[in-house]
Amino acid sequence: MAEVTFRDFAAAIMRGDGEAAGAVLQPLLGLSPDGARAAAQHFQAQSAAQGPAFMGKAMGLRTAVAGGSDAEIAALLRDCFGLADAPLATAVAALRRPPS
Repeated sequence: MAEVTFRDFAAAIMRGDGEAAGAVLQPLLGLSPDGARAAAQHFQAQSAAQGPAFMGKAMGLRTAVAGGSDAEIAALLRDCFGLADAPLATAVAALRRPPS
C-alpha cells in the first residue's frame, strides 16, 4: 500500500469524508482508529467555524515540522486536531520520525 500524506487527508476533508480523513490520520500521527476519527472530526469542525484563517494555521504544521520546536508542533496539533496528553506526544513523535 502506498504511504498516505497530508495531501490525502486534505482531499478527504474537502470531500467531506471524515472516515477517510481519519483513516489517513491514523498512520500519519500514530493514532488509534477512534482517536484519528475524533481528530478528523475536530479538524472539520474547526475548519468550518474558522474558515481560511484555520487553514492557514493548519498549513503552518509543515513549517513547524521542518524547523520548529516540539512545542510549536504540539500547539498546532492541539489546535488543529484537538489532541492532548499521550496521543499528542505520540503524534509529535510520529511527525518527527524520519521518512522511511
